Amino acid sequence: MLIRIVPGIAIVSAALALIATSSAAPQQQQFQWPEKPANIKVLDKEIVGLRLRPVMVGFSNSLGVRCSYCHKGVEGSPLTTYDFASDENPTKEKAREMLRMLKHINEDLQKIQPSGDERVNMWCFTCHRGRPRPMTLEEELGEQYRKNGVEAALETYADLKQRYYGRGAYDFNEQPLNNFGYTLLEKNDTAAAIQAFRLNAFEYPQSSNVWDSLAEGYMKSGDMKHAEEYYERAIARDPKAENAKQMLMKIREQQGK
Repeated sequence: MLIRIVPGIAIVSAALALIATSSAAPQQQQFQWPEKPANIKVLDKEIVGLRLRPVMVGFSNSLGVRCSYCHKGVEGSPLTTYDFASDENPTKEKAREMLRMLKHINEDLQKIQPSGDERVNMWCFTCHRGRPRPMTLEEELGEQYRKNGVEAALETYADLKQRYYGRGAYDFNEQPLNNFGYTLLEKNDTAAAIQAFRLNAFEYPQSSNVWDSLAEGYMKSGDMKHAEEYYERAIARDPKAENAKQMLMKIREQQGK
């Protein structure tokens, strides 16, 4: 039974790191993978420690977590102090449910005629890509906004971009941040929407659409001077930007220009 990466789990961590550093601390007992792991409920019950090790390390790497995420133990303590058989950590049962879900997904995929020369399967990394919670960038920003406001959301954007850009974990093109700005407009938090649109314009200054969105934010706020300026920028980048042309005409008609 070949076990790989699973969406939504986390189990185990730094066995490799511990082994690598054990020579620096010879007085500590070295962790040994058990020959017969205990309390196995979803994986193959006949799995041995040497086979379990790459499975657990794969989970850990795919979710960017360590042993204590799912197991009973204190982060930073030797793995010999962990109770890996314990079910006390509730995340462990969530991990099992995600494994069961993965099994069902891959069984259903077997019913679909593959479009390529090899059948597609789901693994942990398919969704997680180094994150415990496989969320879109827009969802991450929305959660931070609801909890801590727009400043925290935009700080999160910068942090995630620094950590994950180029790794495929998030879509860092202009659309997610633009969508986030419109979500804020729908909530009538116009000032926050303008902040999001301004950041997007900074990130993608050659895009006509980001300037069009920023102009719309200012227009909704009643600041026609800045709305006019940014609609002009949108048109300068795309002379065919019809929405920007219509809005700019509307502003000038209202101002009697």
